[in-house]
Amino acid sequence: MNFDEFNKFRSEMNEKILSNGTLNTKRFFNLDGAVYKEGEIPSKYKELMGLVASMVLRCEGCIDYHIGQCIEFGVTDKEFFEAFDIALIVGGSIVIPHLREAVKYLETIRNNNKKNV
Repeated sequence: MNFDEFNKFRSEMNEKILSNGTLNTKRFFNLDGAVYKEGEIPSKYKELMGLVASMVLRCEGCIDYHIGQCIEFGVTDKEFFEAFDIALIVGGSIVIPHLREAVKYLETIRNNNKKNV
């Protein structure tokens, strides 16, 4: 799934979940969005932390989401690869397949952004 398809799917499903979900579901989604907002820790670094956690937990959808958010906050490729190193150290070799997918997704987004400039 490419970046635009992923975002469209995510938005559509979130809308369905939030329109049908319980108060607890809505509270959780609200909290999830709130913790990544600018604070003492800049949002850029919060998104990098989310990316590392997602890689360690092996959640492809979360990895893709956080890569997109990191790009929005101006994360450089060098910063991405340092974050990938942290995920590898914390998660071990089980992270390697997800690292491959993360790099592939990052390259896809970067290449699409070059085409759209």
